[in-house]
Amino acid sequence: MSIGTPPARKRTRRSPEESRENILAAAEALLVEKGPQALKLADVAAAAGVVHATVLHHFGSIDGVQAALMERMIRQLVDQILAMEAPSDDPMARAEAGATALFDAFESRGAARLAAWLELTGEARRLTTVRAAVDEVVSARMAAAGLDPAVARDFILVSVILAVGVGLFGPSLSELMGQPPGRARELAQAWLKVREAAWLARASSPET
Repeated sequence: MSIGTPPARKRTRRSPEESRENILAAAEALLVEKGPQALKLADVAAAAGVVHATVLHHFGSIDGVQAALMERMIRQLVDQILAMEAPSDDPMARAEAGATALFDAFESRGAARLAAWLELTGEARRLTTVRAAVDEVVSARMAAAGLDPAVARDFILVSVILAVGVGLFGPSLSELMGQPPGRARELAQAWLKVREAAWLARASSPET
């Protein structure tokens, strides 16, 4: 019995959208496991099971992959916030649920490290969908609760800055200061809760 050439592996044909998603999913797995410094062209291509040229075809460069991954995370966070079920007559509960989702996203999936990496490498300007994402949350959630859109955008800006800071430094800095690892997040969310209550009270005041 002769041993012939083994059959060639059947290549999976993906649509452009499926191919992009496959690459971004592989990049996210690398990000969570090893950090943004692991998001190199060769590593992402290998993790996605594709050749370098495929990654370049869809994203242009590894910088394009990193920016697209950040925007994918933002999109998933917005979808999660918009899908949240909270009492329609309790804007405070909706705001707290959104803040919890925001801190979870930047603390657990490497989003804070990726955001910092993009800023430090000068690639944050690639994040062209941020404004539209914020406007979507403002119009669908916060304006409906009576918040002035300008105030709502300011609140989101501060919330994101706090969430990124907690995601990057919260546990380690808390421990260095002799505090439990979750203390920074606890304090940040407590401060946001106070501001939320003040802004919502102002929005519901008959004088405004």
